[in-house]
Amino acid sequence: MGLKKFRPVTSTLRFKTVLAFDELTEEKPYKPLTKGQKQYAGRGYKGQISVRRKGGGHKRKYRIIDFKRDKYGIEGVITSIEYDPNRSANISLVTYRDGEKRYIITPDSIKVGDTVISGEDVEIKVGNALPLKKIPTGTNIYNIELTRGKGGQLVRSAGATAQITAKEGDYCLVKLPSGEIRKIHKECYACIGEVGNKDHINVTIGKAGRSRWLRKRPKVRGVAMNPIDHPLGGGEGKTSGGRHPVSPTGVPTKGYKTRKKRKYSNKMIIKRRK
Repeated sequence: MGLKKFRPVTSTLRFKTVLAFDELTEEKPYKPLTKGQKQYAGRGYKGQISVRRKGGGHKRKYRIIDFKRDKYGIEGVITSIEYDPNRSANISLVTYRDGEKRYIITPDSIKVGDTVISGEDVEIKVGNALPLKKIPTGTNIYNIELTRGKGGQLVRSAGATAQITAKEGDYCLVKLPSGEIRKIHKECYACIGEVGNKDHINVTIGKAGRSRWLRKRPKVRGVAMNPIDHPLGGGEGKTSGGRHPVSPTGVPTKGYKTRKKRKYSNKMIIKRRK
């Protein structure tokens, strides 16, 4: 999918780029696989902001995606490739032989009319889903499970891919896009290939308003605030804060480690991303 540029009739159009969407075959989603979703603007169950700089934006319908790929041994045909406002990757509507329809994340180089299947002994082909123990070392994979049967949790964004580097006993060593090498149980499922829509990373937003459409609100520096709003705020004239960078709640934000020492998944990480 290429990028589209604009003739700069206004200053905001000068650097703005959008995806060409030439891969997409449908404009509207398959209605039975959609549902409404409520916007919480970064607020938790108490109504207090837990994630800052979220809110506003365009209304979206949620597309129900099949991350589990648990239609074992039943072949499906790619019926359409569609846009999904809730993620960077595109999605594909798969029609299975028994008549059921499901959405999956679109892998790179797949087209309408191609077939996909999941199971233990299926072909090593782009879009197919297999347990890690059946996938050869060095194969590119995406949509990887962390717990057997829970559904894919890793490597789902546009252009992302992971790689099986080795197999040791009940575990496979998987190199993730961040550079982290992690142990994942060999019974966990993953899909062959890499996620499509690779040009997503090259899109230039171009103007502040477009960020607001995406529910992203402005970022204000702590030193520019009042003392009641931020620990770095206040002072006569312009000050640099007078202490190490912190969040509004006083937690250090640069170099301060917040990961728990006894976290279960620590023993699964062979090499950290940093």
